[in-house]
Amino acid sequence: MPKNSKVTQREHSSEHVTESVADLLAHQEPVDYKRSVLNVTGGEGWDKQKEGEEDLDAERPAWNSKLQYILAQIGYSVGLGNVWRFPYLCQKNGGGAYLVPYLVLLVIIGLPLFFLELAVGQRIRRGSIGVWNYICPRLGGIGYASCLVCFFVGLYYNVIIGWSIFYFFKSFQYPLPWSECPLVKNGSVAVVETECERSSATTYFWYRETLDISNSISESGGLNWKMTLCLLVAWSLVGLAMIKGIQSSGKVMYFSSLFPYLVLVCFLVRGLLLRGAVDGIMHMFTPKLDKMLDPQVWREAATQVFFALGLGFGGVIAFSSYNKQDNNCHFDATLVSFINFFTSVLATLVVFAVLGFKANIMNEKCVVENAEKILGYLNTNVLSHDLIPPHVNFSHLTAKDYNEMYRVIMTVKEGHFKELGLDPCLLEDELNKSVQGTGLAFIAFTEAMTHFPASPFWSVMFFLMLINLGLGSMIGTMSGITTPIIDTFKVRKEVFTVGCCIFAFLVGLIFVQRSGNYFVTMFDDYSATLPLTVVVILENIAVAWIYGTKKFMQELTEMLGFRPYQFYYYTWKYVSPICMAVLMTASIIQLGVSPPGYSAWIREEAAEKFLFYPTWAMAILISLIILASLPLPLVFILRQFHLVSDGSNALSVTYKKGRMMKDISNLEDNDETRFILSKVPSETPSPMPTHRSYLGPGSNSPMEMSSAPNGRYGSGYLLASTPESEL
Repeated sequence: MPKNSKVTQREHSSEHVTESVADLLAHQEPVDYKRSVLNVTGGEGWDKQKEGEEDLDAERPAWNSKLQYILAQIGYSVGLGNVWRFPYLCQKNGGGAYLVPYLVLLVIIGLPLFFLELAVGQRIRRGSIGVWNYICPRLGGIGYASCLVCFFVGLYYNVIIGWSIFYFFKSFQYPLPWSECPLVKNGSVAVVETECERSSATTYFWYRETLDISNSISESGGLNWKMTLCLLVAWSLVGLAMIKGIQSSGKVMYFSSLFPYLVLVCFLVRGLLLRGAVDGIMHMFTPKLDKMLDPQVWREAATQVFFALGLGFGGVIAFSSYNKQDNNCHFDATLVSFINFFTSVLATLVVFAVLGFKANIMNEKCVVENAEKILGYLNTNVLSHDLIPPHVNFSHLTAKDYNEMYRVIMTVKEGHFKELGLDPCLLEDELNKSVQGTGLAFIAFTEAMTHFPASPFWSVMFFLMLINLGLGSMIGTMSGITTPIIDTFKVRKEVFTVGCCIFAFLVGLIFVQRSGNYFVTMFDDYSATLPLTVVVILENIAVAWIYGTKKFMQELTEMLGFRPYQFYYYTWKYVSPICMAVLMTASIIQLGVSPPGYSAWIREEAAEKFLFYPTWAMAILISLIILASLPLPLVFILRQFHLVSDGSNALSVTYKKGRMMKDISNLEDNDETRFILSKVPSETPSPMPTHRSYLGPGSNSPMEMSSAPNGRYGSGYLLASTPESEL
């Protein structure tokens, strides 16, 4: 080697340096930066140097088409919450005015974080565990926490699919079984079931025929075998859809993602033809602008944005990890986010049209019942006939006539009016009754459908839509579990999927006992909200502050072929973390201010009653939150103090066409900052001497001494230098 070469000069220098692969390559022929293939593999022979990105791509499954992938993301993000949660929040929080905070938060929180998850999944091509181990091993607990939350959510979410399956099969009869109250024999006389008469036919069918619900969470009541069988069918469907990974689930998405839109459009057309539908839609779009100043409205809008897009679950990352590296994930993020929003608006139009129809029916029922009371008071001389306006006809009493009569009686009998027990029967009051979740799907909607012509057809369509919405979300949720576990632990896909479904079914039996609905409420309210908020905050911090926003933006530029808008730089670095921190603080305050409780159905009263959770249920509730969050500090402590390996003793780097793929399953603990975080390691003397790094085409010289123990590509990547002792 020439005496004036840099390598020879360093042999006589007092500097402690170790030759890197980049140093050795510098003395070979000039490297074409854009076309070169460089593979550095610690602990493996050089015979594998030419195995590059194609091998990695060939090993990992891929979507059959871009359409299949988009439908999968839409099917995952558009779920039951769009149909029964968003309309309720819209109704509760100011109607049309609620759309303003929702859209604002969708743009500044939802879209950037959704884009971030799509980008890291596509860039690193691993599930949530592998992605966060890659970006920051000490925050590797993010992936495990996501898996746990997915498991908790999947447990109760599939129960809802089971309920929908039960109603689906019950819909193949005319009249629908929930259209009338059942008759019971009282001696020789058949009378209407008391519980049903005091509530409604649909309410009775839901609480008694379907759930056979107990009076409180403390009364187990044993298993409901009808629901147990439906839960088994639901888990069988999920297992069959997931058994072959995206090869099977991707094909299911063609139907499960598109069919709900067909049903929603059909329901919208049918709903608009119903009497009173316009009242419901006008009620929805009448903005209550004062609500926009309420912090609670913004908190609930942020929570809805957060869950509507499936952030933090790992399903988004799992789906995007099967994409090609040059896929335009920014377009995907924007498209899916706004399709999700417009689906929510479409579902809200359908819901309010149907609720407007139902409100008119209930208002007429109220008028008839109270008119009978007034007739009774007139016949017993409690009320004078002089109080009744002359134009009022009790045989054809309208809501307007009743309201006029009601106001007269209230004015004259002011001192004793409450004793009469008359209701105002206002349409506005019926429209203002907040209905969400199961109450909307299994009570309000089913009641409205009994008044449709060809009601069994509409019922079959509606519950088939719910099954498909749930199935699409469940496939994404289960992918958030199976993809990272299979990637990390290399277990057999089919065996793990089947085992996971069987285990989940057995644990899920808690939800199909007679008190199971109360456990569904508990899990829905508390198992995911707080842990997922923490997970997404840490995801944001890991990328924006630890990995580096500038570096991440540069990698996106090379991956996408264009530089993302500067808007994302500021939202990732500042806006989103602050907004998510405020949301987390508000959620904690909400937990403290409002003692946890649930709505119990009291059989004797035929009405719902709010009850507080008993001590043992509170212990379960707190355990859910702690267990879902536990991997975050646990993994950090174990890796910070080197109690376990961070899983990276061998570094595999593939550098092709200006991109780098790293398999860091086995990096040394003290190497993670050099190779992954682009951070200066701790000040403790490193056992390895200082390395050199190739700076890429942007450097003045192909080889320069680095003052820091690591260097950067001009493109933002780090080249892992290999010591001479390993060559």
